[in-house]
Amino acid sequence: MPRGFGPRGFLTEEEKQNAPKISKQLVIRILRYLKPYWLQLLIVFAIIILSSVLGLLPSLITARIIDEALLGKDLALLIKLVVLAIFTLAMSNIVGVMESYINSWVSNRIVLDMKNEMFSHLQAMPHSFFTSEKQGDIITRMNSDISGVASVISSVLTNIISNICTVVTTIVALFRIDAKLSLVGILVIPLLVLPTKSAGRNRWQLLSESREKTDELNEIVNESLSVSGSLLIKLFTREEAVNRKFEQANKEVIDLSTKESRAGSWFRVIMGIFTNLGPLLIYLAGGYLIIKMNDTAVTVGTITATVSMINRLYRPVESLLNVSVDLTRSMALFTRIFSYLDMEPEIKNRMNPVKPSFSSGAEIRYDHVAFRYTDDIPLIEDLSFRVPSGKMYAIVGPSGSGKSTVVNLLPRLYDVKGGSVRVNGIDVRDIDLTYLRSNIGVVTQEAYMFNGTVRDNLLFAKEDATQEELEEACRIANIHDFIVSQPDGYDTQVGNRGLKLSGGEKQRLSIARVILKDPKILILDEATSSLDSISENSIQNALDVLMKGRTSIVIAHRLSTILQADRILVISDGKIVEEGGHEELIEKNGVYRQLYETQFRKVIDMETSRQD
Repeated sequence: MPRGFGPRGFLTEEEKQNAPKISKQLVIRILRYLKPYWLQLLIVFAIIILSSVLGLLPSLITARIIDEALLGKDLALLIKLVVLAIFTLAMSNIVGVMESYINSWVSNRIVLDMKNEMFSHLQAMPHSFFTSEKQGDIITRMNSDISGVASVISSVLTNIISNICTVVTTIVALFRIDAKLSLVGILVIPLLVLPTKSAGRNRWQLLSESREKTDELNEIVNESLSVSGSLLIKLFTREEAVNRKFEQANKEVIDLSTKESRAGSWFRVIMGIFTNLGPLLIYLAGGYLIIKMNDTAVTVGTITATVSMINRLYRPVESLLNVSVDLTRSMALFTRIFSYLDMEPEIKNRMNPVKPSFSSGAEIRYDHVAFRYTDDIPLIEDLSFRVPSGKMYAIVGPSGSGKSTVVNLLPRLYDVKGGSVRVNGIDVRDIDLTYLRSNIGVVTQEAYMFNGTVRDNLLFAKEDATQEELEEACRIANIHDFIVSQPDGYDTQVGNRGLKLSGGEKQRLSIARVILKDPKILILDEATSSLDSISENSIQNALDVLMKGRTSIVIAHRLSTILQADRILVISDGKIVEEGGHEELIEKNGVYRQLYETQFRKVIDMETSRQD
């Protein structure tokens, strides 16, 4: 049962409020995923019908065994009927296995198709999607929701058809055997609905409370047993307090689970009484017809077959009474999935995108650029500057002034709302997106590493790189000696997000990755701002080699980087308020001078004190 679904027969308040409108378009769209497998589904439905018919035979054969073989004392017929019953049971089970296998294959193939489609679609979503959406929601859509489709296909759809076939064939068979006895058994069906609804409401209330407490318990576990959470608990000596919190939540979960189990036990007792009431009434009615009414049409075999079929009828009838709930939940699942698939990628190629040559260099020009994350709050307004090919420009400014946003417009992580960003005179929106990004290298403050080996993370930049190319890139990045000193060399595991590496090691590895990419344009979000002086010097040397001959934009936090820039751009409130060289900007006694006296001067004093 997918997360958030209530017990069978009941919708949560959230489900009621968000119940999707079942339209023709929605049904057609769902059927589109089933269409490639129509033949297999047709076979499944045929097998279901066959299985429903085969399911009737044991009861009919039992009637003949009692009336004709046992009461008629015909041993030969008894043996034939028993063999026929065994064969029927075997065939029924074989058919069931075939139906289960094909059904499972179809549902899993549909899940495969949907996951591939969803993953490909999410890859095309803009950077803003991943900064605004919760990661947990994205993973839920990819895993829980789409995996739930398998249950919809293999359970809901086939169960509805199977239950309908079972009910129809059973009722037809019942009335062909004896209409009077069949009516007695069918009259019990309404009694099955009442306890189901009553007990279900009580159990659902307990289950809702249990889930809330389980969520609370999981949150405690996730926070307390994570790397950062466990460290914080130890540093603040909060072990006992956290233990008490966990024990209290754990006790409440267990208590609620016990109550739910107890409620379920009473429900099973009541249901057991009612499900056995039907057969008992049939025995009573059959006995009355035989003993009092001398009804020759009613036999012991007839009564036995009727009882068997009535028992076969109760469960599918109960299931069909709840079919609207199953359909609502299934449609809700598809609606959640489609809500993501219907999101249009905002950043994509225009018609006939170009792939200009960057062999002679790459000049960058921001021409009256405007940008805002929300319509009512402008972040960048009328920003213009030019970075000549092969030059390195530094961008400085107060926190929140829009520095990172400015450089993110170049590889089209976001698109401008006004003006244009151009490379060699061509609007980046007219350049093939993959081609554009393949010619831009980015080194950020926090180097992200995938959970794999050093080699895996390097090959992410160039999957066909040779060992010699890997080693050359790592030598330039001053990381080769460290890698070969490890027991597994380039096959050393870096851990989740590179946790087995220090900050400096991750940063040098990320630089080696960009060197392998060999881009024409570099974007550097000062890669040495949070490192010690030894790591900083090592990385700065690697960056100097990396920037040589390339057009570079650096978001600068350290004066040493700023002094190397060909030109400094000072951004404040989304605008360039000053530009020029270091000495020139100091003399202006403006925003740059203020930054120098506050941010940069502190860094200089810290470095001087460390050296002393």
